[in-house]
Amino acid sequence: MIRQFFAMPAGVRIFLGYAFLILGGIGLSMRYVFDMAISAPVSLPGIVDMVLLAYTIFTTTLVLQRKEASRNLALGLSTLTLPTFLLLALGAQPLAALFVAVLAVALFTSLTRPAVRLWLNEP
Repeated sequence: MIRQFFAMPAGVRIFLGYAFLILGGIGLSMRYVFDMAISAPVSLPGIVDMVLLAYTIFTTTLVLQRKEASRNLALGLSTLTLPTFLLLALGAQPLAALFVAVLAVALFTSLTRPAVRLWLNEP
């Protein structure tokens, strides 16, 4: 597994770091979702968390299996940086907005490189 990690293109490693960052954020928000579940069993934040959790795990699994379809799913998951950047910029958080902007550029430029397309080659 370690050899496979070092054989990955940089774009795949950046995406995996981003995916684990999302999973960590979901894990931190679960306390809030569970507290809301006491008063309302179905809530919008709970549904969004569960859908995002499923999508992230599914995409990460496909990337680790080197499936061709994972590239488009990874690009789709990377689009979450765009509204995050907008919210941080409008919320007067310039350093956080700059970090998210750099992450977005790194994700989109690295996931569209030919090396990533060649590495994700399993049907």
